[in-house]
Amino acid sequence: MPFDPTTLDGPFTALAAFEWGGDAAPLGVIDAAVVAAHGDAALTADLEKRLGSVISGATSRAAKDYACRKLSMIGTAASVPTLVPLLTDPDESHMARFALERIPAPAAADALRQALGTVRGDLVIGMISSLANRRDAASVKPLAALLGGDATTAAAAASALGRIATADAAAALAAAKIQPGPVADAVIAGRLACADAFLAAGNRGSAQAIYESIAARIGDTPTTHRDRVVRIAAQSGILACLDDTVAL
Repeated sequence: MPFDPTTLDGPFTALAAFEWGGDAAPLGVIDAAVVAAHGDAALTADLEKRLGSVISGATSRAAKDYACRKLSMIGTAASVPTLVPLLTDPDESHMARFALERIPAPAAADALRQALGTVRGDLVIGMISSLANRRDAASVKPLAALLGGDATTAAAAASALGRIATADAAAALAAAKIQPGPVADAVIAGRLACADAFLAAGNRGSAQAIYESIAARIGDTPTTHRDRVVRIAAQSGILACLDDTVAL
């Protein structure tokens, strides 16, 4: 039996006034509607509109949190404009990103990418993390530009490029001119992640080139424990690339 959207009026009225620790029973109807919305475009559109009103309205942080979680499950491009204003709010940015990471529409990735250039402080790290979670190939250029920034941001960008693991991401990491330290360590870790991803995808040649470059940079006599660990990882990768009996 199709879900009756008229049963949502009361629960959404309750949601608008919801506070953490309050009566969550009425929200069960919304939960059921979200489940029923999969494959039902009309119900999805209705829920997106209602949840968007909660996010845009003068509602509690708890209500907005709940609405973002539900949009992470059913949201489409139509929900992106509703979530964008939250990205610059220190209290709400995390949940808006949570939703945008999971909304499959390209517009969601576009919104996160655009916000990367406007937010400041810890919110930058959050945007970097979300773009990495989406494996957003279009973010390689702006992320590469952050490799020369402050150490925390640069290390996060290096890690994100390793997770995106495209040819362009690997090239950006290889081109980074970083002095020894935490950021350089993050760049090496990102390059290893790219090589591992290439190897897993069957691209042995590209993977081997990265492993060999890392091993050569360290040399035959590593001087620190970390260098020894990295050299072992690189050599193990080289051996895996050369052994075509290893199932990828």
